[in-house]
Amino acid sequence: MSSTPATMRALLLTKAPGATAPHITLTTKHPLPMRQPGHVLVRIHASAIHPSDLLNALGGFGHNVFPRVPGHGVAVFGTSGSTHTFTVDGFQADYAVVPERAVVPKPDSLSHVQAATLGVPFTTAALVVRRSEVKAGDTVLVIGAHGNVGRCVCVLLEEMGCKILRAVLGQGADIDTSADPELKSVSRLAPTGVNAVIDTVGSPSLSSAAIEVALGHAGRLVFIAAPRARGSSVAHLCTNMLDFYRAEKSLVGVNTVSHSSEQMAGLLRELEPLFESGRWKYAVSGEWEEVCIENAAEAYASNDGRKSVITMA
Repeated sequence: MSSTPATMRALLLTKAPGATAPHITLTTKHPLPMRQPGHVLVRIHASAIHPSDLLNALGGFGHNVFPRVPGHGVAVFGTSGSTHTFTVDGFQADYAVVPERAVVPKPDSLSHVQAATLGVPFTTAALVVRRSEVKAGDTVLVIGAHGNVGRCVCVLLEEMGCKILRAVLGQGADIDTSADPELKSVSRLAPTGVNAVIDTVGSPSLSSAAIEVALGHAGRLVFIAAPRARGSSVAHLCTNMLDFYRAEKSLVGVNTVSHSSEQMAGLLRELEPLFESGRWKYAVSGEWEEVCIENAAEAYASNDGRKSVITMA
């Protein structure tokens, strides 16, 4: 007789007709997901609450099918793609069903909590760096370099042999965007401009300044975020089109939700040497607050910038 239970604990996003945002609750009697051909049933040990999860819980993606178990980051080891948490249940539950090709063994160098917190930012960083088309010796400006994704981007760029200019809000990096919002100091640090800008923040004014001031000839700006539209208000980038095309610059958007879980697993496999060597530790900053799943709904509701990871013990 199987020891797998018929039901499980799970966070659940529901949305009442006419409601503007979903409601998140804990259920202890959620049906165990049914394993399909080519899929495996995975026991979840930990799942991080990433900024994308918080946005999803506010209805920020718009293509969810409710009710739905949330959670992108998981200690399988992995990260979700275009389906999990949206049209397929995510990982903030005791169990989840995932495609066999989307499962990556957890590196021995990572604890369950570390595996849950690193999969999403590292795969995002890998996509961004790939789309930036940078190579060894290139100079890259990273906006938001001290954030979760920004630190992972810097680790990958260092591995490639790139020169990095770090821009953060406040002191402690090459550029303080609060004191230099127009990024004028880039002209001193990289007189001919940078080969690429990787923007993990999504501030229209900073992005516009990066295009106008920071990018050198044939430079590429790659960004992964933008302000959430409110009503009919949508953020826009402003640039001089004449200078833009004459300098052969490029603007690239990267959306991890457009990629399948199998594709994201492929990125993790490519990063295996990084995790085996322990060089991933350079991307870790601060402590993740561990919360049990029974308190996870409250962690969502009260989140004020803290980094929380749900443990299933």
